[in-house]
Amino acid sequence: MVSPASRPASGRRVPIGGGVEAFVPDPLPPPIEWTPALVRVLSEADRLLSRLAGEAGRLPKPEILLRPLLSREAVLSSRIEGTRTGLDELLATEAGAAEPADEADWREVSNCLRALDHGLKRRREIPLSLRLVRELHEHLVRGVRGSAGEPGEFRRIQNWIGPPGARAAADATYVPPPPDALADCLDAWEKFLHDRSLPPLVHIALAHYQFEAIHPFLDGNGRVGRLVITLLLLDHDLLRSPFLPLSAYFEATRREYYATLRAVSEAADWDGWLRYFLTGVALISEDTLSRAQRIHALLERWRADAEQARSTVPARLVDQLGRNPYCTIRGVARRLRLAFTTAQRAVEFFVQAGILTQVDTRLRDRVYCARSLLAILNEPVRLRRPGPRDATKRRRFD
Repeated sequence: MVSPASRPASGRRVPIGGGVEAFVPDPLPPPIEWTPALVRVLSEADRLLSRLAGEAGRLPKPEILLRPLLSREAVLSSRIEGTRTGLDELLATEAGAAEPADEADWREVSNCLRALDHGLKRRREIPLSLRLVRELHEHLVRGVRGSAGEPGEFRRIQNWIGPPGARAAADATYVPPPPDALADCLDAWEKFLHDRSLPPLVHIALAHYQFEAIHPFLDGNGRVGRLVITLLLLDHDLLRSPFLPLSAYFEATRREYYATLRAVSEAADWDGWLRYFLTGVALISEDTLSRAQRIHALLERWRADAEQARSTVPARLVDQLGRNPYCTIRGVARRLRLAFTTAQRAVEFFVQAGILTQVDTRLRDRVYCARSLLAILNEPVRLRRPGPRDATKRRRFD
């Protein structure tokens, strides 16, 4: 192992006045020491991510499971930045079944999901680039916190990261590059996005660190940086659909997330950051596979129940519940283009089957929820380190 004292620097520090220095990261890639521990965790991450991609590809309707996973990613990525809107609140509001408890928080989470949707669409039209990153930022902060900093525009003034209550750069825990160094940093980062000389997951981990170190926007950098991870997973053909909600890992290990990023800037600890990131890929791949398998099995049981109905409508409702476990009769009628009474019979069929439960006390416009599905989505991430035999313990999708 290379001792911290003998590690090469990962960047340089430049004075910006008032006795404060900003950090300017060196262009990527850095020198990487391929220790046995790093090679081992990379191999495990590759294996489990490949298994998730393979099993997801065998799903008959992968888009059904994808929507709640994307919503979960938006919720957890936003929660890292301090929002309190939960997945159940986001889903209930999207279904027209509730009003958000905190309108500002809900808008931030909703914008994060909107930016993710935009990125997934635009990546088919333009390459991942600074242009697309600016578009992601514009969708993310438009009309919410950070919108005063010119949505979609890189900063022209100095920013900094500090503890709660810090009011000046002198109190900061990290000061990113000054505005006059920003263009060179971003140009080098964009060039690295298309570098394919490294293992894909290592490339993605390095690109994420560098973006956070550059911190090119006045606000929203963390969320944009995590959106870029999703797009890079697709660009590398590691996944066909964005089935890896990696923000679940970052949120569950928030202190370690920030500490390992900071250790690169302060001590060039690339090994620590890479092993942390790759461990997250392995854990979330396994975690997501488990959730997806159980949700798929649940939906299959509901489809079998729906076959007992005299109508084909309950079977159509199963897919809607897979996308969002909350519903109202009016919402079902609108989404499936049904008469209200037809939608009502389908909902009542699932209530009688114990699949849907009324979750409010209204006499009209009642709100229903498939609680067993929501419970799977809301489970906390299991932070157990996956062992080499774990994959054989999981069954495939039937």
